Amino acid sequence: MDPKHAQRQYNVHDAKTNFSRILQLVETGEEVVISRAGEPVAKVVPFRPVVRRTSRGSLKEPVVFHDDFDDLSDDPGFAEAFGPGQEGTA
Repeated sequence: MDPKHAQRQYNVHDAKTNFSRILQLVETGEEVVISRAGEPVAKVVPFRPVVRRTSRGSLKEPVVFHDDFDDLSDDPGFAEAFGPGQEGTA
């Protein structure tokens, strides 16, 4: 969202005075821009924690690898990118 087109914009003094109100707005999903001399300098946005899916059972369904998952012999893109007979050479 472009700060100049945000729904709510406060100057620094008003932001200090209305900080609790700004937090209430942000908690409901709004973004608030704080400006100094009419120029946006900060944006207060809702905190959305990053979801880390590193533990067991974090995927909805099991991952299945077929026996030929790494067989690229019939992939024309592979031959184009690496040329024929490049497999296993360093």
